[in-house]
Amino acid sequence: MNTDFLQQLGLAPHNPGTFTGMESFSGGEKLESYSPVNGALIGSVTQTTREEYEQVIRASEAAFKVWREVPAPKRGEIVRQYGDLLREYKDPLGRLVSYEMGKSLQEGWGEVQEMIDICDFAVGQSRQLYGLSMHSERPHHRMYEQWHPLGIVGIISAFNFPVAVWSWNSMIALVCGDVCVWKPSEKAPLCGVACQLLFQRILKANNLPEGIITLVNGDYRIGEWMTNDTRVPLISATGSTRMGKIVGQTVAGRMGRTLLELGGNNAIIITPSADINIVLTGALFGAVGTAGQRCTSTRRLIIHESIYEEVKEKLARAYGQLRIGNPLDQHNHVGPLIDTGAVKAYLHAISEIGREGGSMLVEGGVLDGPGFESGCYVKPCVAEARPEMAIVQHETFAPILYLLKYKDLDEAIAIQNGVPQGLSSAIMTNDMREAEKFLSVAGSDCGIANVNIGTSGAEIGGAFGGEKETGGGRESGSDSWKAYMRRQTNTINYSKTVPLAQGIQFDL
Repeated sequence: MNTDFLQQLGLAPHNPGTFTGMESFSGGEKLESYSPVNGALIGSVTQTTREEYEQVIRASEAAFKVWREVPAPKRGEIVRQYGDLLREYKDPLGRLVSYEMGKSLQEGWGEVQEMIDICDFAVGQSRQLYGLSMHSERPHHRMYEQWHPLGIVGIISAFNFPVAVWSWNSMIALVCGDVCVWKPSEKAPLCGVACQLLFQRILKANNLPEGIITLVNGDYRIGEWMTNDTRVPLISATGSTRMGKIVGQTVAGRMGRTLLELGGNNAIIITPSADINIVLTGALFGAVGTAGQRCTSTRRLIIHESIYEEVKEKLARAYGQLRIGNPLDQHNHVGPLIDTGAVKAYLHAISEIGREGGSMLVEGGVLDGPGFESGCYVKPCVAEARPEMAIVQHETFAPILYLLKYKDLDEAIAIQNGVPQGLSSAIMTNDMREAEKFLSVAGSDCGIANVNIGTSGAEIGGAFGGEKETGGGRESGSDSWKAYMRRQTNTINYSKTVPLAQGIQFDL
């Protein structure tokens, strides 16, 4: 297989080496990255040791004292330069994402495009870090608020979006004046190294401290160091709800801040007035895109009983047209799961469906033979189920879609909301009243609610995140920049007296 993209990114095949961003280290254990595409060893990195972690944090603290003094629009200029460099390396970086993570090449390129888009967004945001001016109740006083950077932002990202989610956090944090320490997923460490190498070029060209953006590679222990570290005021963590609960409790225990983007169990409500072509396109991509390994993947279709059989039949035919195989081949729709552990979770979920009384509409299974040697390729499957089934309430990070039936919209919304997660949701309808009810306070309880588009994916201009066990955080667009800053209220007295509260007076 042609892996020229590794050299283009400065990564030698099988041995890209070690990199924190500050300098190369060699003291830790080796962390090897195997591609789920073909099971081949891509390369290895050295896990960050505790001593090296301390060096990174000290470098970040020193860099913050420099970076916070740089005017915000100038910080935006650095982010703009990074965006331009990403445009230059979009093809090889997208190929690395596809090869190391297993998503389709189109999705790999698309993920890098998201990085470019958030850079553009952050550049504009660098001139709009606004505060408010308020009228003081005291004469000859002016009162306003302003925002200051927090310091070090710790970013823990997941394997399914190995570069985009880091950029959502880091590019916004940078224009806010923060510095960033990134722990990429141990399942896709080379993507992190590649992004770090590219950003270091920008810092070096502008004579800026390397500690502005740094990288720490390793397993959960690195995350524990970060979440327990009082020098890191904000931890932004993306991953499972189980992980998020640990991070949230730990950081709260030291009075730090968290931005949590956790699990999703996303549903599309399909009403009798829905356009079936839109339904099939939205549901199919939502369920099988990235092999069902998106936090916004469609897990449940809630279908009105009057059209249930029609939707079921057409969906089964659509699944029959899916092509599964090497994600770098643009003719394939579905690539592999990230590893054999994910395959085991997929098989367990299928067994639970039968045990709980569900039935398979489109059968699943693991693929083997030529082209499937990694053991990570599975068949996207569809099951008829009931909302209360335990496996339906659970998020399985795999291409499994549950079909559920409803009688009226109130019941459909109750089913939609009746899971612990609250990330993304959608309704397919041409009835304005149904759409508006779904978006009302009595409708979807998710952080994202769409009409006539699926649950999967999001634009960088909108704040991304969810409610309930999804964590409640918001990142990327809108005013999510506020999560990376601290608010300060200022009052200026330009009179010759000092009015005191409650009319208190001192005879001085």
